[in-house]
Amino acid sequence: MDFLSSFSAGGLIASVIWGGLGMGFFVYGRKQRSAPALLGGIALMGISFFMANSALWMSLAGAGILVGVYYWSRQGE
Repeated sequence: MDFLSSFSAGGLIASVIWGGLGMGFFVYGRKQRSAPALLGGIALMGISFFMANSALWMSLAGAGILVGVYYWSRQGE
């Protein structure tokens, strides 16, 4: 089976979206020295790499990571 034939269009689009959000969180977390944003960005970029075949599961995992980052960042207040 060819490597490129295993990718779907939805998976590629979701990968670009979640990877872009992850990069934004990573840069923000690094500049602001915010551990939740930094680690959340790494996790979002990771799901776009490891779950590239399924847009649904990638989006559910990405939404879960965003909720986790939100609640983790609110613990310090």
